[in-house]
Amino acid sequence: MRIAADTTRCIGAGMCAFTSPEIFDQNEQDGTVVLLRPEPSDAQADTVRRAIRNCPSGALSLAAPTKGTT
Repeated sequence: MRIAADTTRCIGAGMCAFTSPEIFDQNEQDGTVVLLRPEPSDAQADTVRRAIRNCPSGALSLAAPTKGTT
């Protein structure tokens, strides 16, 4: 699993960081999403999916994993 974040679409609501603080943070200057772990572990998959669903701007999505990862 790999997370894609569109910072131009992000409105800085912070729901991702609230839902999954070990994966997401917010930029101190404008509040937009910062990916701490773009390729989270399988154990974090449910929390990541919840954070993506909770994103009010739709700035987060799942992308195909990079080659050599699961």
